Amino acid sequence: MAGIRDTVGKDKRRLPHVSRRSLLVGATAAGGLAIAWSLWPRDYSPNLTAAPDEHVFNAFLKIGDDGHISAIVPQCEMGQGVTTLLPQIMADELGADWRTIAVETAPISPLYTNTLVVDEDSAIFTPRSGVPDFVQDVRGWVRCEWAVRHAVMLTANSSSVRMFEAPCRDAAAQARALLMMAAARRWDADWEACDTQDGFVILGAKKLRFAEVAAAAALLEPPAEPVYRASSADPLYGKELTRLDLPAKVDGSANYAGDIRLPDMVFAAIRQGPVGATRLKSIDRKAGMKSPGLLHIVEHERWLATVARNWWAANRALDRFAPVFETEGAPVSSDRIDKALKSALKADAFRIRSEGDVGEAMAGRTKVAAEYAVAPALHAPIETRTATAAPDGAKLRVWVATQAPAQCRDAIARATGLAPAAVTLFPMMAGGSFDACLDHNVAVQAAIIALQIKRPVQLAWSRAEEIMRVPPRAPARAKLTATLNAAGGIDALVTRIAVPSTNHEVRDRLFDNSPPDVAQRASAGKPDAASVEGAANGYAIPHLAVDHCPADIGLPTARWRGNADSYTAFFTESFVDEMAARAGTDALSYRMAMLGNAPLLARCLLTATSLGGWEGGLSGTAQGLACHSMRRSHIALMATARQSDKGLQVEQLVAVVDAGRLVNPAIARQQVEGGLIFGLAAAVGATTDYEGGLATARKFGQLGLPRLSQTPQILIEFVDSDRDPGGLGEIGVPVVAPAIANALFAATGRRIRRLPLSAHPL
Repeated sequence: MAGIRDTVGKDKRRLPHVSRRSLLVGATAAGGLAIAWSLWPRDYSPNLTAAPDEHVFNAFLKIGDDGHISAIVPQCEMGQGVTTLLPQIMADELGADWRTIAVETAPISPLYTNTLVVDEDSAIFTPRSGVPDFVQDVRGWVRCEWAVRHAVMLTANSSSVRMFEAPCRDAAAQARALLMMAAARRWDADWEACDTQDGFVILGAKKLRFAEVAAAAALLEPPAEPVYRASSADPLYGKELTRLDLPAKVDGSANYAGDIRLPDMVFAAIRQGPVGATRLKSIDRKAGMKSPGLLHIVEHERWLATVARNWWAANRALDRFAPVFETEGAPVSSDRIDKALKSALKADAFRIRSEGDVGEAMAGRTKVAAEYAVAPALHAPIETRTATAAPDGAKLRVWVATQAPAQCRDAIARATGLAPAAVTLFPMMAGGSFDACLDHNVAVQAAIIALQIKRPVQLAWSRAEEIMRVPPRAPARAKLTATLNAAGGIDALVTRIAVPSTNHEVRDRLFDNSPPDVAQRASAGKPDAASVEGAANGYAIPHLAVDHCPADIGLPTARWRGNADSYTAFFTESFVDEMAARAGTDALSYRMAMLGNAPLLARCLLTATSLGGWEGGLSGTAQGLACHSMRRSHIALMATARQSDKGLQVEQLVAVVDAGRLVNPAIARQQVEGGLIFGLAAAVGATTDYEGGLATARKFGQLGLPRLSQTPQILIEFVDSDRDPGGLGEIGVPVVAPAIANALFAATGRRIRRLPLSAHPL
């Protein structure tokens, strides 16, 4: 579609093209799916495995004859505490004794589909502006039904509690009703007159342990609608209960993919070539075969794996084989990436969001503009990508941390030629992920190696492979252009963001098993509303537009903690701070004047500045502000930071968060603290340059991550709320970089518009 000249200088924008054919396709798809739906199952039964003394109540709960209660968790535990939060919700509704709660990972099943993530990520497929509502509705319905059919059990978007609080509560309520029915039959009483408390069914002075009635209860039919427990005098919901995974993590008994040990198991290391359409060209077989401890080598068109009795020997052997790779096209480099972003920023764009009329509002008026840039951001989890695979006759067993178990299993099946039913996947806890576990290459590679050498193998990527081969969060450039009213406030704002269409890439890799370079090329030029999510968040600006300028940078990119909000908040909050300084107005007052439509965010901002002792952002105060909303949560952050002879010193972070009801305040605090530290790492490092298609960093020490001694004092306050829970895993990330950058401006008078924070001009 041809570019349309906007009234904002030379900027161009494009509206997503909606043709008559696309409307008909949408309608036809709905009709076709309606026919298919008639052939699909209406209901899915739980596919849980139960021991002889266990009784399955529903997809989320089992109760044993010894009184233990197994809570089934359908999300990947990667440090966010989901294996405590969901059981805590169920235990509270069930009226259970917390000491009897155990946790099991859910098997792959449509019953655990995360339709919330599918719905929120609908922008991946269709931009949100210029598309008729009925097309959006039809496509949204199609996607959700498809997701259920394919058991899309994604762990992402801070959605675990938001998605599964209601199903877990309903499951516990149904199980509770069955327990009361079974007890009432013994007492010849009305079951609805019974109650539950501390693992007992009670009726006046009568008591029966859950264990005594579990077998009989599991055979009964629950009521058609859940009957919820009346509010308890001592509820588990809202208590700071100890995490269920904590003892095992402290004493080392917690199992990760790298902890699996099997009879006759060996260890593999892998070497992959530069980013792009890369093929293995040659190896030094003569030198490599002399490697001490070497057992096998596995050559693939895209990689070389060595197998030995320990991982160190396998990894050392790779150096002796000295694999040579060849890559089609120009190699990825930092210079090429930056040129592609600059070019995209000047080219046609897709208008993703529009309010008011920016063209009319800006016509003939003086405009203020600023450009910002962010570098690629690495996931850098403690645990590198690791998987264990074992042949089992004509089948295969795989242990791996994954945020999409069904898609991981399907990727393994497709790569090995096995049927999905022949692949048994054991989802493991992740030692951090930040969405890196949406990449399934390590599981596929381990499966291929195991089948070729015909014995169990554990494949672990080196830190260098992790840095080079897990696609980073996309780099981006942005230009914000505004006109101001007589008081210096923002009257009209156009935000243009040049960034790859990451979510199209992720979709193709995750669901179509496309290689990263193929997915990257296929996504080039496509509009992606999720790639500019969070721009101008919360502010009441009369005329507003957000444009996506798809950038073809040649580097595959991925989802990341906070996703687009991690850079769009930096753009917006830095620009707002600049406009406040330009107007000679206190940064707090300037923001408050634009938050009339966002009272929850405004309250967070006022509370944070009160707790932190806001001094007006005057020169030399070294204080900076930022606020943001995402995933139904709101945060305001006040940072105190300054430059010293030791470099950047962040002295204090004061955060106030409104995330609705808190299932477990201690875990909520951990998540926000973790998000703030993660955001701090991204503000000062967590990146790498690229040269010749390779990341220049190889080790943790080269990523510029903050050390423990550099960790600031952190103060977190939660706003009491009875709203439905909001997301907590990501909310702390976006505000850190802009708050620190704004604090450095207050301290030094120098504005930094690049991440990681640097004195270098754009």
